[in-house]
Amino acid sequence: MVPSGAGLRLFCANILICGALISHAQTYSTSVSSTSGQNPPVGNTASPLSGSVPIKFVAGRMPLTLEQAIDLGLKHNLDLLLSRADTRAARGQRWEELSALLPHVSAAPYIQASKVNLGETGLGGVTSIFHISPSVGPFSYFDARAAVTQSLFDWKSINAARAAGQSVKSADYTLADAQDLVVLAVGNVYFQAVADEARIATDEAQVQTAQALFDQASAQVNAGTAADIDALRSKVELQTRQQQLIQAKNDFAIQKIAVTRVIGLAPNQDFELTDKALYQPLENIVLDESLKRAYASRSDYRAAMSSVRAAELSRKAAAAGYWPSLSFDADYGTGGSHPSDSTRVYDVRGTLSIPIFTGNSVHGDIQQADARLEQSREQLDNLHAQIDADVRTALLNLQSQAEQVNVARSNIDLADQTLAQSQDRFTAGVTDTVEVVQSQETVASAHDQYISSLYSFNFAKISFIRSLGIGEQGVKEYFPGK
Repeated sequence: MVPSGAGLRLFCANILICGALISHAQTYSTSVSSTSGQNPPVGNTASPLSGSVPIKFVAGRMPLTLEQAIDLGLKHNLDLLLSRADTRAARGQRWEELSALLPHVSAAPYIQASKVNLGETGLGGVTSIFHISPSVGPFSYFDARAAVTQSLFDWKSINAARAAGQSVKSADYTLADAQDLVVLAVGNVYFQAVADEARIATDEAQVQTAQALFDQASAQVNAGTAADIDALRSKVELQTRQQQLIQAKNDFAIQKIAVTRVIGLAPNQDFELTDKALYQPLENIVLDESLKRAYASRSDYRAAMSSVRAAELSRKAAAAGYWPSLSFDADYGTGGSHPSDSTRVYDVRGTLSIPIFTGNSVHGDIQQADARLEQSREQLDNLHAQIDADVRTALLNLQSQAEQVNVARSNIDLADQTLAQSQDRFTAGVTDTVEVVQSQETVASAHDQYISSLYSFNFAKISFIRSLGIGEQGVKEYFPGK
């Protein structure tokens, strides 16, 4: 059975990434068509992926590459810290199961002095008949032994220990899968921050263009060659661009906070994103090879297989409740009325325990084990199909987003040419500011669409890395440089 923690992590990762894209779409309506429906908000405090244990503050402005951000996330993200604790708990559970198969050695030496009232024991009449004292004693006991208990054969405990060993493997794979999810989450918030920072630069350029248009329109109005409405129209355009610049700066500041929380920087740490996520297309990716690699590398798939094996062994352990068990007990030491007159004593015993009627408890254990085994097998089959869907979806997104980046880049060139011609026509008095403002809107939309498509492409790349289950290795492979 796939560990419940793994499913919760995957759900939280999806919530984390989808929310970020939803927030992005609300702020920039022009990018909805290229980013909506992909995946979740970093501010979701219910998800361990969005939290971390912060490191100490580092003085100055810290340069932060994508690989450095991922490295910090893998060390300080809360989800990974919790996963490591789960792994330790699984190992502790395994030792508990193994203890039933290992020898247990104990020592409990004692010395005792007693004086007994015969009346208390029901022999008061004897003391009256024979006219003896009702009290007997004092007398003493002394015993000092080392005792050992060893299970010689217990098929139930043997299979339970083997099942616990498979659970440890599953926990280890689940930890590796959590690392892949952290890479996905860090990559998402990092690329989103890069996109927000890029929008600031484009919005600043749009403000400068709008300011130049307003100055030109005002000059023409003052010269009497243009109507007042042209200056008003250009003023509205300038203030609109200024509002978008203010919003872009605010979005970037908030996104930096999200990056800080995911990777574990100090809350007041200043940093600079140094990997600007330039367009680096992927080539020669074959579906069959990607699927083969995913099934071999996905840690959640390997964890699911270990969980199935653990459930099979647990079922054997439950059925072994009908089997007899053999144990050995022995003790050796000294005993007597006092340590000074003690002699060597020992006791050796072998016990064959044969279950005859257990009140159908074994039958109940088998039914529960069968149900868990069926669940684990169904979840493994589902995950096998899900990995196929993940890889196919990631490849489709990669292809689509790559094409959108190319189209968006072409649109920028066309929009810039259109704006230049509109400005020339306005300067020549052929047209008014309506055409120029419309051209500015087209340029702004083209730049925003390009930034959105570039972010979506880089997110598609890191989602492809996640679908293959190659984490850090995939980042180095598919993001080779700035």
